[in-house]
Amino acid sequence: MGRARTSDEAQASVPAIMAPPMAKDHPLTRSVAGMIGLAFLVAMILVSLGSLPFTLSQDDGVPRYNAGIPREGRLPPFWAPHDKGDTDRQFLAVQASIAQDPDLLESARAIAFDEGLTLDEAFEAREGRAFERLRALAPKPLFGTDYLGRSLLIRVLTGGGISLSIGIAAALLSVCIGTLYGAVAGYVGGMVDAVMMRVVDILYGLPYILLVVLLAVAVDAAVESWASDRVARFSEQRAAYVEDAVESDGGEVSDERRAELEREALAEIGSGELRSGTQNAINVVTLLVAIGGVSWLTMARVIRGQVLSMKNQPFVEAARAIGAPTHRIFGRHLLPNLLGPVIVYATLSVPQAILQESFLSFLGIGVKPPLPSWGNLAAEGLNELNPYKSHWWLLFFPCLLLGLTLLALNFVGEGLREAFDPKRARR
Repeated sequence: MGRARTSDEAQASVPAIMAPPMAKDHPLTRSVAGMIGLAFLVAMILVSLGSLPFTLSQDDGVPRYNAGIPREGRLPPFWAPHDKGDTDRQFLAVQASIAQDPDLLESARAIAFDEGLTLDEAFEAREGRAFERLRALAPKPLFGTDYLGRSLLIRVLTGGGISLSIGIAAALLSVCIGTLYGAVAGYVGGMVDAVMMRVVDILYGLPYILLVVLLAVAVDAAVESWASDRVARFSEQRAAYVEDAVESDGGEVSDERRAELEREALAEIGSGELRSGTQNAINVVTLLVAIGGVSWLTMARVIRGQVLSMKNQPFVEAARAIGAPTHRIFGRHLLPNLLGPVIVYATLSVPQAILQESFLSFLGIGVKPPLPSWGNLAAEGLNELNPYKSHWWLLFFPCLLLGLTLLALNFVGEGLREAFDPKRARR
């Protein structure tokens, strides 16, 4: 006979129907690292992209990201240790700032008066209390300055906005191309599928960097040819304007009058040369199209496999049997079921696109200076590392923000993968 249950065991046993339900979790909160990465990524996007209207705006005709005083060049962050060379450069920056700002000049004269010195004597002292008080008037850059005295904080924020914009736009372009290409290949099947996937295999065999460089060079050549034709066309229009004015004046004019007419034609018609902002926009669009145009191959294969597994499912066959058109089957049945893989792949392709943009800019192929990106900022900072004097902040901050952003994007992608994975869901 079995052992009789004790009173404690009887009290501990609970019927299954009375058991409390299992705790459910939200799919987007399963990954703590993903939530941390998402918070950092949102903050970085808000700061970088939100500050672009300010950093790209012009101050006295010069964009803020390109504004600086060479005398303030290579100043370290104000919180970092300073050596004698840094102190001397900082003091020269104080003198330049005081000479240009009347308010600072009054403050410097007040400091010199309190110390019983003239302003020139206070500048020549280079030690003592007057020197320390005057040096406190120096610029206090949070991230330091580059070799032209430009604020590295502003340039890093601008570069972050440029890199994130290119990365997100290129990733969305690659996702759209890959989704449409893979869905068509998988749904149609047969010879069409075979030909389309052989094209993907051929593109896979070509070096990625070679494709991007070829696309970038081809677009640059086309833009340069178009710009040259535009300048020539505007030149002809200006010449015709001058000749018409000369004929209206009687056919004979002095050299001074002709020069005046040419200036009027230039002001009226323009030179036809592209503005720096337009050229920068063309370079950025070219780069994101080049990156997005060759990084959709993996997405096409993933979507093709998903469509092949779903097109013979009963719900697709039922829609086909009732005579639903192809676009309705795609929009109502296939695309909603492809949404999970598309979102996960898009999140994982953004850091890849950002890294590719930074790598190309580091090589000098991507974003052209003076427009900053994290890649060309890192390239400029690398040149500042030398055995004599290393200006470490020029390399450290762009690489730090780039690394943290890529890490956050990968954490977000991993969190989304877990959120859309049905095997991890708690029932």
